[in-house]
Amino acid sequence: MTKPTPPPEPAHRSPLEATAPAVTAPPLGAAGARAVVSATGHALRMGATRGAKTLLRLNQQEGFDCPGCAWPEPTGERSFAEFCENGAKHVADEATPKRASPSLFATKSLLELARLTDVELNALGRLTHPLVLDEGATHYRPIPWDEAFALIADQLRALASPDQAIFYTSGRTSNEAAFLYQLFVREFGTNNLPDCSNMCHESSGLALTETLGWGKGSVQLEDFEVADAIFVFGQNPGSNHPRMLVALEKAARRGATIVAINPLVEAGLVRFAHPQDVSVLGRGTELARLYLTVRIGGDAALLKGIMKEMLDAERARPGTVFDHAFIDQHTVGLADLVATLDAFSWERVVAESGVSREDIARAASVAMRSERTIACWAMGLTQHRDSVATIRDVVNFLLLKGNVGRPGAGVCPVRGHSNVQGDRTMGVWEQMPESFLAALDARFGIRSPRGHGHDTIAAIEAMLAGDGKVFFALGGNFLQAAPDTDRTAEALARTELTVHVSTKPSRAHLVHGRRALILPCLTRSERDDHGVGNQFVTTEDSMGIVHASRGHLEPASTELLSEPVIVARLARATLGATSRVPWEALSADYDETRRAIAAVVPGFHDFAARVRRGPFTLPHPVRSREFRTVSGKAMFTANAAAPEKLGANEFVMMTIRSHDQFNTTVYSNDDRYRGLAGGRRVVLMNESDMAEANLSSGQLVDIVSHFRGETRRARQFRVVAYRIPRRCVATYYPEANALVPLASYAEGSRTPTSKSVIVTLEGAS
Repeated sequence: MTKPTPPPEPAHRSPLEATAPAVTAPPLGAAGARAVVSATGHALRMGATRGAKTLLRLNQQEGFDCPGCAWPEPTGERSFAEFCENGAKHVADEATPKRASPSLFATKSLLELARLTDVELNALGRLTHPLVLDEGATHYRPIPWDEAFALIADQLRALASPDQAIFYTSGRTSNEAAFLYQLFVREFGTNNLPDCSNMCHESSGLALTETLGWGKGSVQLEDFEVADAIFVFGQNPGSNHPRMLVALEKAARRGATIVAINPLVEAGLVRFAHPQDVSVLGRGTELARLYLTVRIGGDAALLKGIMKEMLDAERARPGTVFDHAFIDQHTVGLADLVATLDAFSWERVVAESGVSREDIARAASVAMRSERTIACWAMGLTQHRDSVATIRDVVNFLLLKGNVGRPGAGVCPVRGHSNVQGDRTMGVWEQMPESFLAALDARFGIRSPRGHGHDTIAAIEAMLAGDGKVFFALGGNFLQAAPDTDRTAEALARTELTVHVSTKPSRAHLVHGRRALILPCLTRSERDDHGVGNQFVTTEDSMGIVHASRGHLEPASTELLSEPVIVARLARATLGATSRVPWEALSADYDETRRAIAAVVPGFHDFAARVRRGPFTLPHPVRSREFRTVSGKAMFTANAAAPEKLGANEFVMMTIRSHDQFNTTVYSNDDRYRGLAGGRRVVLMNESDMAEANLSSGQLVDIVSHFRGETRRARQFRVVAYRIPRRCVATYYPEANALVPLASYAEGSRTPTSKSVIVTLEGAS
């Protein structure tokens, strides 16, 4: 009997895959000749001459900022090719000659678009005109800009309260657009400003603010040049921010010890061959001298184990391990930490971390020998229930030897989006401090609301409850970035209006309120000619450096507007003549916006002139050992954290992204660095667990998540044997985001627990 064809996935989920991916052994290194070939191929998609000229302006002082990661450029001399393979992918993707014009939407209904894969949707090309989906319609149709702004303004003004509107922001938004956006939202009367930080590094900001008094990383690129040891937690730089590998390579070559701590062995942390090195055909440079494959969620136990080893050595040789001068002068709370470490047994350390005591001792030995240590991390630490506590333990680990506020040492949370940090600096946050709001009000003569606005979780809950009636997204793909895809889709469908400022079609455009709008905007690489002439924007990288970004490509359509102009025109349409903000002047000359930023945001004095002279670094009190905590000192903390307990046949799942992916944008179904090609619906699993569960390689399973008696199901994933700790599995997002419960988030930061979801594997439906 022929097996019946399974029903298709709903429009808000990625379609099922008909064939299994090809599986080969993952490579033992990153970049090299294959990265050169890949980058060249992507450049050719823009046209040979156009592609070469575009890439040579990427991340240059007179060029434009990469739309990918937020890793900083060198402050001194830069390479002629200051980009990585993935940067070339990102730019080629947005500079594609393909166009998603109104004729495309006239011929393809929402149902037909939903049948396309995420790769196929993205490959339709650049959006060229504003589009509207009328109530009950099956197709988007073009709409003039003035009518689009009037439609949104009418809907906003009809709300019973400004708090019924939700204004989301992506970290690719420039400083200027982000500042104008939050200004409009606050003059409109709400603090409902969820952003992508809520879903990634919110845990970092909270933990660092509590312990060091400042929510950003404290190191500069130059610190990597003098560090003795670099601990890299929960991070895959080879795919997510490849230019970081250059800094790690230089550090390794001069003798620094790199310790990698991650459940998966990632090629980019094992070995790196710099694509611009004449020896690119060689094996490259060994990076991690010690690689600890920690159990998912076991980082807190591992850190306690490392600190226990350090504490034992300090007791055996008093005054030779800890930096007592630093501790006595600059910290409080050491006794509480020591008591916590003493109470945390070695049996528990080994069981919860999944790392042997011998390997923990090796990591501690590296830390004790080092006089200058940097700790880096990404979402592998931030998306767990106990993320904030774990990052506080990262700080504890550094404080023991005074590795904060001196060259070659400090905290380094590595951001993903290119301007996610600048977004927050500019005021895009649901709970900005009074000092910021007061300065904003004084500059513009408005009265900003003071109530706590909606973060991402609260925004979804508000829409589900019928209290969020308008959803406006300045960039990003909220549907597929958020947790609990089914609930998020249901929430968006309950609104009166959804609006997306976008560059290309995505699945987010297929899940909508009673009416929907798509507003197409310029990209970083395109010229922005309007108002006083050619304009530029700015961004802030992971290390607090602000620099200009100047596009040079011909825009994909004459109908495109920049994000600052879209925000300003929407503000004027909504607020009318009663607004006290000079929206036309601010958007006609971005220097006017920069002057306003200078009056509101600390560290941006003389912004318009300074950024023209080159990049500048924002002040960071921790670098000079000024700790703006409640005690006025850096704070050791006592943290209780433990991995989720697993029942019979249960696993802890983490979501990951592939090498051919930028956040929710998927360029292909391949993942070269994990040995997978032609498929993404996979579950990476330990071979011993496969044998115990009687599962074979390539077998189809459904993944079912379990949380507080609730279950969620993601269908038809293929089992792939992989080097991963027992009882742990890994899957790609956004396909697996449907498994992340809406109510499961980090304590304190409310970041979704996308890296620790309890699941079982069942027969495929």
